[in-house]
Amino acid sequence: MRIPVVLAFALFCLVTDNSSAADAMRPNVLFLISDDLNNMLGCYGDPLAKTPHLDRLAARGVRFERAYCSFPLCGPSRNSMLTGLYPNSTGILANQQIFRQTIPAHQSLPQAFRNAGYFAARIGKLYHYNVPKSIGTNGHDDPGSWELELNPAGVDRLEEEPKITTLTPGQFGGTLSWYASPKGDQYHTDGLMAEDAEWVLERCAKRQDRPFFLAVGFFRPHTPYVSPKSYFDLYNEKEMPVVQGVKEDQADIPAPGLGSYKKEQDKLTDDLRRQCRQAYLASISFMDAQVGRVVAALDRLGLADNTIIVFTSDHGYHMGEHGLWQKMSLFEESSRVPMLIVAPGESTKGGVAKTPVSHLDLYPTLAELCGVKTPANLQGQSLVPMLKDPNVKGRGWALTQVMRGGGPARASVTTNIGSDGARFFGYSLRTPRWRYTEWDEGKKGRELYDHDADPRELTNLASLPEHAQTVAELSQQVRTAAKSTYPQSGVTPEIQPGVWAPNLTEP
Repeated sequence: MRIPVVLAFALFCLVTDNSSAADAMRPNVLFLISDDLNNMLGCYGDPLAKTPHLDRLAARGVRFERAYCSFPLCGPSRNSMLTGLYPNSTGILANQQIFRQTIPAHQSLPQAFRNAGYFAARIGKLYHYNVPKSIGTNGHDDPGSWELELNPAGVDRLEEEPKITTLTPGQFGGTLSWYASPKGDQYHTDGLMAEDAEWVLERCAKRQDRPFFLAVGFFRPHTPYVSPKSYFDLYNEKEMPVVQGVKEDQADIPAPGLGSYKKEQDKLTDDLRRQCRQAYLASISFMDAQVGRVVAALDRLGLADNTIIVFTSDHGYHMGEHGLWQKMSLFEESSRVPMLIVAPGESTKGGVAKTPVSHLDLYPTLAELCGVKTPANLQGQSLVPMLKDPNVKGRGWALTQVMRGGGPARASVTTNIGSDGARFFGYSLRTPRWRYTEWDEGKKGRELYDHDADPRELTNLASLPEHAQTVAELSQQVRTAAKSTYPQSGVTPEIQPGVWAPNLTEP
């Protein structure tokens, strides 16, 4: 079972024999990502979440208070983050696709490090996987990004699915589902990944003349929310809050804003909502413990002082806000992500950066910190100035998009679709104060929320006369920002069947 791994490390050792002393001085990267995690963490102020390991990690570096994904769905978000390009430039707007289908010559983030002499390894989910069915496989991975790929599968995938509570019988990954397992951490997929990460770090510590880029993609808290029962016991089901006032909240939301609602959620009672939230929090605490195990290994092996640590999630997640669950909305809960960066000697300990930033900013940031050459077409900004001084403003906004509508996918990147009743985009711009959203360029609705007065986004101000000027200014800004998400060199993605990326029309 370990033979391919041993061969990979044999190659690793051969390469390190020719490495220079300068290579040993370059910082390592430990890239940690959770799946379907919102900001329900202690370090982000959640009153219930028990996440001591991530809280301590936040104290070691900079916590980005307003970090956002580019597309609140696993496949588009992860491909965007790992290429440093918006979904309109990758051409990936759905799951089960990778960027090699559309921009095959582009250099991914881990590939850039690999080409620069780094040992690049992946454990678990970095690009898209179908969860839970793809657990234990490469999923929709990119082989060019890694030298080593490890895909453990635990009891949550191999044994326990028949016992899982689910709103839709026989379905787990795309529906609300949960289970308190009697098996301990070491038997679960994320626990096995933490063990594999320790194993890789131990071997990297023995050969410190070549830096590493180790990416660990935890599956939790993605549905089904399965974790050892001890983590469920951390949360009292009866104390789980249930979102109130949903009908009143939904009254001023355009229909596309609620387009991620699933019919199965009609089955939810308040008791089921509490069970669901308890299971989600339990899965977060379980994932937090595995992060703690990996970071502890880094410390124990003497690697921490020369290793940059990143922790984030692929997108946010609803727990009943606005009557929604899971992802694929443009509200704060779905588009916002946790983002922690620890860069020894570069980042402010315990710093909090409040300016809006994007997943796209991770590629240029890590490359700058490690002296790695990047493609010229990256669309993010470097966060290095914010690591040194969290008050630096940077770009000052972040853009998230999502797709709505039916009809067949179009294969042209120059087709504007939306007003004809087929597929269309929603774009949402987040500034320090405002969230402004346009659906089909405003034809299907607009939303404006004042986060200074309304952080839960309960009152849509877009139609009020006193906010007309703000809407006009933000509308121009969101359209300008949306156009910047397309390839600027005139080179468009090589669109394959099923991949659809229309241009935005002139305002």
